[in-house]
Amino acid sequence: MIESLQEFASSFPAALQWLAVLLVSAVPFVESYFGSVIGVVIGLNPVIAIAAAVVGNVASMLLLVNGAHFVRGKVAKEKKAPSEKYKKLRVAFDKYGVAGVSLLGQTILPSQITSAALVSFGAAKEKVIFWQVISIILWGTAFGTLAYFGMDIMLGR
Repeated sequence: MIESLQEFASSFPAALQWLAVLLVSAVPFVESYFGSVIGVVIGLNPVIAIAAAVVGNVASMLLLVNGAHFVRGKVAKEKKAPSEKYKKLRVAFDKYGVAGVSLLGQTILPSQITSAALVSFGAAKEKVIFWQVISIILWGTAFGTLAYFGMDIMLGR
């Protein structure tokens, strides 16, 4: 999947490749961390690659948080057995709170799903957005930077 997204991004004209990185970073499981790597690998300036990946990931996360907030406020909860990942996320939420789950939750589920789940647990929408944005920036920056230095090593720079 990552190779397909990399091909997609590199197929854009050079001046618009940042837009392709923004778009692929909005996809759950790609996020800011793989989006920034894709941007660096296709030759974008690392700052532009990271910024585009962060913006794409934040935009999709905001859509899902606001959607989950709306649904939670309008629909009565149905009682059904939660999935194992949902249970793990709930345990992490109870133990670490919004900040901890936002910063580490991307190791369990994508930020879009994690943020929607946090809102469904009753966490304040604004707090979820705040911590998710910080998490997205940190993960995107870390992976983009690693990709940049990795490309330097691979290319012998």
